[in-house]
Amino acid sequence: MLEKQDLLLVDISNSHTKMIKSSYSSLCGEVFSLPTNDLDLETLNLVPLEIQKEETIIVFSSVVPEKNKFIEDYFGIHRVLRVSTNLNLGFNIEYPQPESIGADRIANVVAAIHLTEAPVVVVDFGTAVTFDVITKENKYIGGVISPGLSAMADYMADRTALLPKIDLNEPLSVIGKSTKEAMLSGAVIGYRGLVKGILLSIFDELGEANIPVIATGGYSKLISSNIEEIVEVNEKLTLEGLRIIAALNTQDDN
Repeated sequence: MLEKQDLLLVDISNSHTKMIKSSYSSLCGEVFSLPTNDLDLETLNLVPLEIQKEETIIVFSSVVPEKNKFIEDYFGIHRVLRVSTNLNLGFNIEYPQPESIGADRIANVVAAIHLTEAPVVVVDFGTAVTFDVITKENKYIGGVISPGLSAMADYMADRTALLPKIDLNEPLSVIGKSTKEAMLSGAVIGYRGLVKGILLSIFDELGEANIPVIATGGYSKLISSNIEEIVEVNEKLTLEGLRIIAALNTQDDN
């Protein structure tokens, strides 16, 4: 019989892997994070989450295919649920190749429609920034993918002789008084313009003016702070989605 905290949620992104214990009703405790490149047998054996119990159900989303079999082999495929569009997700998919939708995007949408209601747009600030759209009919119809903020900032430094790498935070002013200040302003304020422009274009295409937008991901707080269209920032949105997917697909086994 499943116990109160018999879920382990694992979100494998391009840069980091996040894990947290969970019940069907809520996340439990702190998130454990490590670089995805370091996700191996030795590292998992050191994870302080008491994940060795045979009764634990592992629910994971992954955008790094080579890690999928590792997770299934490590925990045992009989207790692993990998997120895909073949599961009960609580919404309909109107998309030509649903299997190509990233598992993290699926989890984000599941969380968004359960924590708020459709229509809704989810913006995930990861290595790439993704926009996912659910209509008022509760249909997933697609989205937008753009380069991530960090990737764009690093690209300038990597592709030029004199521009340095910068730490991303709130610029003191739009007009920079040094190269780094000017780069920071261009990165952060310019990126807000990109995000806002995409959101307004989505609203225009849907013919809807007041669709709630939920943001998540590494730079969600920084970028969302001056975009009025974004009404909520939830840094655990993907993990919440994994929890809800577990409830939709395994709770009847109780």
